[in-house]
Amino acid sequence: MAKNFGFESTTDEVLEGVDLSGKRILVTGVSAGLGVESARALVAHGATVVGTARDLDKAQRALAEAMQASASKVELVEVDLASLKSVRAGASELLSRGKPFDVIIANAGVMACPQGKTADGFETQFGTNHLGHFVFVNRLVPLLKSGSRIATLSSAGHQISDVNIDDPNFERTEYQPFAAYGRSKTANILYAVALDDRLKGRGIRATSLHPGAIQTELGRHITPELRAQLQARIAASKGAATFRYKTVPEGAATQVWATVVAPADAVGGHYCEDCHVCEVNDDPTSRAGVRSYALNLAHANDLWRKSEEMVGERFPV
Repeated sequence: MAKNFGFESTTDEVLEGVDLSGKRILVTGVSAGLGVESARALVAHGATVVGTARDLDKAQRALAEAMQASASKVELVEVDLASLKSVRAGASELLSRGKPFDVIIANAGVMACPQGKTADGFETQFGTNHLGHFVFVNRLVPLLKSGSRIATLSSAGHQISDVNIDDPNFERTEYQPFAAYGRSKTANILYAVALDDRLKGRGIRATSLHPGAIQTELGRHITPELRAQLQARIAASKGAATFRYKTVPEGAATQVWATVVAPADAVGGHYCEDCHVCEVNDDPTSRAGVRSYALNLAHANDLWRKSEEMVGERFPV
C-alpha cells in the first residue's frame, strides 16, 4: 500500500525501505542545505551520488559533517552555474567519463540577490538558476537512460512573477530582487515542462518542485527590508496563520520523493510540493499550488528558444 507523505515528511521517512543500490544520481549544489541533505539521504540508501559545487573544499567539509564520515562517498565536480565556461567544463568532464545517470536534481540556486550579472552578462538570478542549469542539464541528456528522471527546484516564489522573455536581463525593467527571483523560479518550472515534453517519448520524465520555506544559506542576501517584504506577502496570503519554516530534512524530502519514490508518470511535467503534485491555482491571494502560466507548454517552448538564443547553443533533445 502506498504511503502518504506531506509537509512534515523527511528524507529518511520518504526513503524508508527504498534500496537505491546501482542508482547513479547527480545533485547540483552540494555545499550546503538541501543539496547536502539530499546527497546524505541518497547515499545512505545505496545510491552513488555525483555532486556539483562552486567551492569543492566547502562541499567536502559539508558532506563530511553531514555523513559523519568521509566526503569521498560523493564524487565531486566543480561547476559554477554563474559561468557558462565552468558549466560546459563540468558537463564535458562528466560526458568524458561516460557513466550514465538515473536521476538529475537541479538543486543549486541563489535568491533575492542585489542586482548584478553573471560572468556571461546575464541577470544573476535568471542566469544562475535557469540558464546555468539549462546548459548543464541539456548537455548531460545523452547520459540519461530510459526510466531516468530530472527534477528542477523552483519555489512558491514563482507566483511573484512570470518570466519576461522580452527583457530577461532587466535592461528596460526596474530591478527588484524578489521579482527577479520569481522570474527565475517560473523559468525553472517552464524548463521542466519543455524538457519533459521533449524526453518522455524516450521514457525520461522531468518535474519541478517547491521544497518549502527553509532557513538555509539561500537566504543570505535577504536584507531586513526584503525580509519585511516577504513577511508582509506571507501575512496577506491565505493560510498565513499556519505558516512555518521547514527543517532541512523536510525541505529536501520532495525532491527525493519526486525522483526516486513517486510514480514517474504521476510527476512528469507537473509541479510538486509537500511530496504531492500540486493543482493549478491562479488566486493571487494564495500561496498554494502552481500558476497556470508556469505550466503552459507553448510558453515553455518560447522560453526554450529564448534560452538557446541567449547561451548561443541549440539543444534539439
